[in-house]
Amino acid sequence: MRHAMRHRKLGRTSSHREALFRNQLQSLVQNERIITTLPKAKELRPIAEKVITRGKHGTVHDRRWVLRWVLSRDLVKKLFDEIAPRFQERPGGYLRIVKLGPRQGDGAEMAVLELVERSEAAAAPAPEAPKDSGKKARAKKEPEEKKEKPKKEAKSQKPPKEAGKLKDTKPKADTKRRANAPRKTEG
Repeated sequence: MRHAMRHRKLGRTSSHREALFRNQLQSLVQNERIITTLPKAKELRPIAEKVITRGKHGTVHDRRWVLRWVLSRDLVKKLFDEIAPRFQERPGGYLRIVKLGPRQGDGAEMAVLELVERSEAAAAPAPEAPKDSGKKARAKKEPEEKKEKPKKEAKSQKPPKEAGKLKDTKPKADTKRRANAPRKTEG
């Protein structure tokens, strides 16, 4: 029994879970906003808030402590020089979790974990181009490409056949039974 065990395991070993939180924390410091599952966001928020609180203090010990979680020195510099000064007057609650609803593939509850006071550059995201992928998108693009290309004349063209002599191009029904088709048995 897991009496008084507060944190979620998230189906990972402790080292994997710690690596996951390090990576998410680095993405959070870099982008000031990440989209993840709700349980991961709820587990990451206390760690991120402790890191930002250390950033507000600004001592050498705090920089070394933050460097254990945020492995990039550039991101530690950004945390101490840009992010932490924004929250100097705020006693806590640097992050917010906004629920997004279930994910399309597996139904996992998704959420946005973002800084409460985001910079102007991060607050106004660039307009995203719609993603065209899959068979439908390729099918839509192909006719447009064909229209744009000029048609080249063939060197040797056959004369057109007369209308009465054209063969019927409609496929005929296959009267033979397939080799792998199951046989009908009466009995």
